[in-house]
Amino acid sequence: MTTRLQPGDRAPAFTLSDDEGNPVSLSDFAGQRVIVYFYPAAMTPGCSKQACDFTATREAWRSGGYAVVGISPDPPEQLATFRRRDDLSIVLLSDPGKEVLVAWGAYGTKQLYGKEIEGVIRSTFVVGEDGVIELAQYNVKATGHVAKLQRDLGVPVG
Repeated sequence: MTTRLQPGDRAPAFTLSDDEGNPVSLSDFAGQRVIVYFYPAAMTPGCSKQACDFTATREAWRSGGYAVVGISPDPPEQLATFRRRDDLSIVLLSDPGKEVLVAWGAYGTKQLYGKEIEGVIRSTFVVGEDGVIELAQYNVKATGHVAKLQRDLGVPVG
């Protein structure tokens, strides 16, 4: 059973490679709020929609005091292709060993087309300036999620 994080939990530390192979750590964002979201696979319709929505609203997030980090099990080379193909401007990180996905409760048993499978659980977290989780959402929908998150957090849309 996957352990799920809750508001008030300390966000699990990580250092992962970005789409250029550079190491990025959660601690790099210390002192600011960060949205960490987990998605199953680059260049799939739902994951592309979600990443494009975060990119389209990047300035609103920045103005609201948030950084945005997307994490998937894809290798950095695939993330680089994803970034170029969809003109993404958010931080994309690679977790091919799925250690970070597991630590955040974003990998485990889920339903897919009525069957139970092991895989990435589309999840979104807001980590406060102090490294403590303020919001933990599991099994989010790709379409409409970013706009709902903006409304929930009071970040202006558009």
